[in-house]
Amino acid sequence: MDRPPRYAVTMPGPPGRHGPPEVVVVHATGGVTADGTPVYQDEAGAFQVAIAGDVARPLSTAPGAGRHTCLHAVPLP
Repeated sequence: MDRPPRYAVTMPGPPGRHGPPEVVVVHATGGVTADGTPVYQDEAGAFQVAIAGDVARPLSTAPGAGRHTCLHAVPLP
């Protein structure tokens, strides 16, 4: 199965502030996790996620993602 080359990952707004979510675009790295899940990262390389289906699991810390174990991911063309 072909994997999308990039995804839009929704990062929640700051807790208790009702701020809008932030969308981060991540690109395929060609790497995989120990269980074979594809790894994606932002352009700066500071934010990495493993994406399975429409769920992105953070592999690195990024503002807003620290306390979240899963984030919504949408494939992009």
